[in-house]
Amino acid sequence: MQKTIGYAALQQNAPLTPFSFERRDLRATDVQIDILYCGVCHSDIHQTRNEWGGATFPIVPGHEIVGKVSKIGEAVTQFKVGDNVGVGCLVDSCRTCPDCEDHLEQFCNKASFTYNSPEKVTGVNNYGGYSKQIVVNHDFVLHISDKLNLAETAPLLCAGITTYSPLKHWNIGKGDKVGIVGLGGLGHMGLKFAHAFGAHVVLFTTTPAKAEDAKRLGADEVVISTNAENMQAHLGSFDFILNTVAAPHNLDDYTLLLKRDGVLCLVGVPDHPHASPTVSHLIFKRRSIVGSLIGGLKETQEMLDFCAEHGISSDIEIIPIQQINEAYQRVLKSDVKYRFVIDLASLEL
Repeated sequence: MQKTIGYAALQQNAPLTPFSFERRDLRATDVQIDILYCGVCHSDIHQTRNEWGGATFPIVPGHEIVGKVSKIGEAVTQFKVGDNVGVGCLVDSCRTCPDCEDHLEQFCNKASFTYNSPEKVTGVNNYGGYSKQIVVNHDFVLHISDKLNLAETAPLLCAGITTYSPLKHWNIGKGDKVGIVGLGGLGHMGLKFAHAFGAHVVLFTTTPAKAEDAKRLGADEVVISTNAENMQAHLGSFDFILNTVAAPHNLDDYTLLLKRDGVLCLVGVPDHPHASPTVSHLIFKRRSIVGSLIGGLKETQEMLDFCAEHGISSDIEIIPIQQINEAYQRVLKSDVKYRFVIDLASLEL
């Protein structure tokens, strides 16, 4: 075992504090990574507060990990020491179920997540990227192009793939009218990808002051969702709406905006359920409400390569690890444009 250090929530709702722990010794198929940057995801807050239930403490959060390879196991051939790499929400899966065979490891019933999840071989709880280093099976490590800024790439490992995957799955492209609900860590990436795919993109927000920034990020129009007249003007006109909001709200407001066969896709996970949608709004236009969860390893690599080719990255604010508790409070107030990224050079062994 190898000693390292990170920041952990030692119990529910506790502030994150320095935490010493051990990473496993390198196996033949493992890659050891010195972590340079780690994004701060809203799900980190949900989990350290056990708002989704099932948390196992202590928790070292972090699943938007970027770093450099420092060691490789003897069976690893696709990475070498010094490579820029990333690790997202997954660190293992069963490899044999239909989901894994279809490169959709995120849906595997035996998937092992980067933190607050048992390690597949030993059953020991995984610790995430708010730390100096991590050891991950090579199949769950991603190549990062030299064209990409490493700090700005970190949020792509969750916020990026969470928005890229549904837009790709529902074949969004030129001629489609696409709505993005919410302008935060997920929403700002949704704008960038939908714009890059050639869609006509509309941001829905409750904050008029976000309109100018939304257009900079790729929105063709901005609709203030609390303005009934503004919403009414778009009835029955959308092919696809990507809803990134992680708080309970009335989904009827958005299903009514869909065309026949239109899709409302949820990617934000609230700590309390949304109100039940009005079924007639779905039935009479064959509309769908669906969900999507990150992406598999193949698609995540595709997304990273797409970002390198098209110059897409996250808008970030870099912080030292010592400001993580303050950052959590600011996330809850939507006081970040648009993703905090921890500079792990600030964490001393």
